[in-house]
Amino acid sequence: MVTLNTQSLTVPVGIIRLFEFVLTLITFSLVASVGHSNSSFWAWCMFTWCFCCFMTLLIIILELTSLNTKVPISWDDFTTAFAMLSTLMLLAASVIYPKFFGCSTCATQIAATVISCLCFVLYTAEVGLTRAKPGEISGFLSTVPGLLKVLEAFVACIIFISLDSRFYSIYAGLQWCVAVYSICFIVSLLIILLTIGRLLARCPFPLDKCLTGFNVLAVLMYITAVVIWPIYSFEGKPRSMFCVPSQKYCFWDNLVVVSCMTCINLIVYIVDTVYSVRLVFFVSPA
Repeated sequence: MVTLNTQSLTVPVGIIRLFEFVLTLITFSLVASVGHSNSSFWAWCMFTWCFCCFMTLLIIILELTSLNTKVPISWDDFTTAFAMLSTLMLLAASVIYPKFFGCSTCATQIAATVISCLCFVLYTAEVGLTRAKPGEISGFLSTVPGLLKVLEAFVACIIFISLDSRFYSIYAGLQWCVAVYSICFIVSLLIILLTIGRLLARCPFPLDKCLTGFNVLAVLMYITAVVIWPIYSFEGKPRSMFCVPSQKYCFWDNLVVVSCMTCINLIVYIVDTVYSVRLVFFVSPA
């Protein structure tokens, strides 16, 4: 039997989610009214607002009807991971959309960007409210290592939407970099899904040591990508080869985005590795 839990709408997190749903719906509607674009960046922005809107509504409904207690997943991990992911996605969309599709006289695009920024602030506040506090017992994804896993997967997504197979398929070195991005993304995503599905505890091997080993391997792989990608992408290939001064969108800029995101993800994996090593080898269990 469904039991209405109206208190879920009156607590701070519930009120924030109501605003998130309304504002993401408005943003999506404004952008859709402008028209369609074949750009992968436009698709990313639209997917971001649709995804956040739909998933927020789903969370509101499940908590209002108390059905979240009957879902066979770690609800706290799921909502925390979603809030963190939405925060990052909206940050990216709020930067990408005005950069490639806005102008100083485009009122609708400006309004959509402003509202998208407000959505980013709301989801950031939700992360702050749901993140595990020191000494608090909570799910893995509510902790710093868990949030880092979400960040690693998100940065990889930004890399993927910036890739062009017509370019990286020419060079074996760039294909290795894409393999690095893909392997690390798949493993990080698998960890997130296993955590939400409460399946990590069923793994027949010492999970903490395996995660530490994966983080070390990911750092080494990303170090090679940080070196190889710029060499093959920029050596002897100035921006003027790909772009014209009046062009707003240029493929060469995508190569810069991939290089920057590769460096960022390397830093994130290093921080994740430091946390993992500290927890495994230097923190005694209580």
